[in-house]
Amino acid sequence: MTKNEQFIKQSRLEDQAHYLLKERGVKLESIAEIVYDLQKDYIDDLTLDYCLENIIAVMKKREVQNAVITGIEIDIAAERQQFSPVLNDLLMRDEGLYGIDEVLVLSIVNVYGSIGLTNFGYVDKLKPGIIGELNDSKDEHCNTFIDDIVGALAAAAASRIAHSQPQTDEVNFNTTPKESYEDSHEN
Repeated sequence: MTKNEQFIKQSRLEDQAHYLLKERGVKLESIAEIVYDLQKDYIDDLTLDYCLENIIAVMKKREVQNAVITGIEIDIAAERQQFSPVLNDLLMRDEGLYGIDEVLVLSIVNVYGSIGLTNFGYVDKLKPGIIGELNDSKDEHCNTFIDDIVGALAAAAASRIAHSQPQTDEVNFNTTPKESYEDSHEN
């Protein structure tokens, strides 16, 4: 496969991921609002545009595109009753102990390390903004995967922003590991 063919394939995956989000009523700006809320207390000059730029950057990663496409297509297949009655019921009800939806999106949040995971846990619990709207919309639509996909995209973008900030912790390179340990455990 030539480099040009690889680029076209990558572009198609990215386009499909964006298309599916849009078709399911998810605007990247709605995700940016969640990212903003996650990071506003840590970054003084944070803007919604910067949050949106980071979501777009996250969406360029192949593993993210694969998770977005897979999850949304599973939701669509459940709506069309293309699974066994048992699985279809679990998906349409977003059964609380199902958990596969959260496992799938770990491939998105893991791109940005442990902060991605903790950010995802936070938004998955609180369900802010469009995440809550999708989660609460249990009619003829199956939103079992997409609410977690949106949460993972927000968590990953917030984590990407956090990783891009200058280091603010102070590390004293003049001490030995033993001295550092003893200093931190005094009293």
